[in-house]
Amino acid sequence: MSRAVEFVTLLTLAAVMSACRGDAAEGLPSPTNVSCIWLDRLTVNVSWLNPIGKKYIRQLEKPISGKIADNTKCGVLTHFTAELLTENIVSGEWTYLIWTVEDCDDQSHGSPKVLQKIKIPEPRAEVNDIKCLMDQENASGMNCSWIPGDQPLTLSYRSCFKDAWKKDNKFKPCNRTYSGPTRNGCYLDDVHVLEDTCMLFETREGFSTFQLKPMLEPPELSVIEEGGELKLSWPQPNFAKHINCWNSTVCYSKCNHSKECRSIVLSEMRVPYDKSCRYDFWSSFNRNIYCPNIFSNRSKVVSYVKCILNRCVGPVKVCPIS
Repeated sequence: MSRAVEFVTLLTLAAVMSACRGDAAEGLPSPTNVSCIWLDRLTVNVSWLNPIGKKYIRQLEKPISGKIADNTKCGVLTHFTAELLTENIVSGEWTYLIWTVEDCDDQSHGSPKVLQKIKIPEPRAEVNDIKCLMDQENASGMNCSWIPGDQPLTLSYRSCFKDAWKKDNKFKPCNRTYSGPTRNGCYLDDVHVLEDTCMLFETREGFSTFQLKPMLEPPELSVIEEGGELKLSWPQPNFAKHINCWNSTVCYSKCNHSKECRSIVLSEMRVPYDKSCRYDFWSSFNRNIYCPNIFSNRSKVVSYVKCILNRCVGPVKVCPIS
């Protein structure tokens, strides 16, 4: 008795120059009537008709870097929905390949591939150097600023990824806007640091989409001499006791020699003190596995050098008098 053939639909995403249409070669029966439609500025839905028989789908995504993220799903599916950010594409277009095989684990005998090419509907909005600083008092506020182009911008936002598109999840405008000599911005009151948020910038001619990347103000270092050591300390944000999202990286140079850096979980560090040397310290917050998108810029340098008769070698911010 011959084994029944089980058709499998395969899908792969690549970044290539293309338009929204389908092509196929010869082979096993391919999915038909492949089409795409944008549900909003971020979300696209691709659908098709499967060949007659028992059908599955296996999804493979290939981002621009060329590294394959294998998000495998098998089931009776005739569509998929993806959230595509303009910041992740160079050409402004994406291509999905959809085809059928006899088995999920055996792709050697496949049907002709159908190319579904997806083009961003409009030109992109010009926006540069986006920075979103977390509110130091709580984890649900964000001050986002950017360098605008030559056209007025509006900002709206919503949660994204992790099936966020399935909810009643529409873009909402950011209304607490402000402007400055070189940067414009807006305060987002209801964006939680642990949630993925996507930003939509629009002009009259186009739009651009980005994933919000939360930033912290760099830690302010305090340095004192204590028991033959230099003791460094810095404040944590007020909500740090509720959310453990980051470590601190502290670097220093001694007597103008090469720097040494340490990753610190707590908010204190000690180093042996050579009184004949000047020490330069700087620090930053860096992400950990619990909040992979959080980071800070590097802090200002804090210098420490021993003073003799009120005279110090080099500029200092901390200078104890002997």
